[in-house]
Amino acid sequence: MEERVLRKPEVIGRSGMSGTTIWRLEKSGKFPRRVKLGGAAVGWMASEFESWLAERTKNRVQLAGGRSE
Repeated sequence: MEERVLRKPEVIGRSGMSGTTIWRLEKSGKFPRRVKLGGAAVGWMASEFESWLAERTKNRVQLAGGRSE
């Protein structure tokens, strides 16, 4: 099965963050690295983004004392 590449609008929509915030987190090593697709087109590997999102969700549950909101 081929790896899916998420384009910027989908990553912005699913993360709820602006492109600038994603760039800053990526630059600081706190967000998956983008893949250059050609020209100005970039994307993120779906598996890396999903892992990042799952980790954020896990941390949210831990901070809430083990209960989800």
